[in-house]
Amino acid sequence: MFCGLFAVLPSLPAQTSTQPANKVPQTSIDTGEITNGTYKNSFFGFSYRIPVSWVDRSDEMQQASTDPAKSTVLLGVFERPPQAIGTAVNSTVVIAAETASSYPGLKSAAQYFGPISEVTESKGVKPVNEPYEFPVDGKAIVRRDFVKQTGPGMHQSTLVLLSKGYVLSFTFIGSSDDEVQQLIESLKFGPSHGSSTHPPKAFKPTS
Repeated sequence: MFCGLFAVLPSLPAQTSTQPANKVPQTSIDTGEITNGTYKNSFFGFSYRIPVSWVDRSDEMQQASTDPAKSTVLLGVFERPPQAIGTAVNSTVVIAAETASSYPGLKSAAQYFGPISEVTESKGVKPVNEPYEFPVDGKAIVRRDFVKQTGPGMHQSTLVLLSKGYVLSFTFIGSSDDEVQQLIESLKFGPSHGSSTHPPKAFKPTS
């Protein structure tokens, strides 16, 4: 599962937003494309405006997936490349899709936080609240916020949405709550316009 690959993710089950997760995923999904600095995904119907000069490492993260048939990184962008040393956290946005069938019994987006609590807290990333509803452009999304106080310090918010038989997770990492909130504000849902000269890539989940 993807949560094992990217350890800075949330924890704990809760209430809020009950959405059926038992829809069978389609045979393939569009992993999206970047056009003029904006990532667009027509399959899930959202876009994300990438901060200027950030580094796109989506391909590398996709290749690192232990089971690309069940999970994939749709977008992985970082403020600086991995070889660049900095005193502050390397601000990050990671958007991923996992087949909901990878989590037996999953009924709501909030429950997604449960299976990864031990992994997250073992990395020193502590939740500061319980999952709560955080609608974006009318979408019923569940959010949870985290903080890591050791080292340079880190603030993280993860948003989770169940869609078309998949778990969509949006993870935002920065050096402060204000920075994380600014990163979240670049996420938009609705019709995607424009096209890229590169055809979109797709991955095929198991049935």
